[in-house]
Amino acid sequence: MSKVCDICGKSPSTGNMVSHSNRKTKRWWKPNIHKVSAVVNGEVKKVRICSKCLKAGKITRAV
Repeated sequence: MSKVCDICGKSPSTGNMVSHSNRKTKRWWKPNIHKVSAVVNGEVKKVRICSKCLKAGKITRAV
């Protein structure tokens, strides 16, 4: 499943995991994506949306 928000385009980002001894290894931060039914252009569609957009009310949920 794609880890990209259909509304804001938020996607996984990379960085380093830093241990106590300051060793660095690569890691990923993934957005909290939900698959919800929403009204898009007057029709009901399944969209992948992050929690931040869902809480902000950027879409209209289908009943």
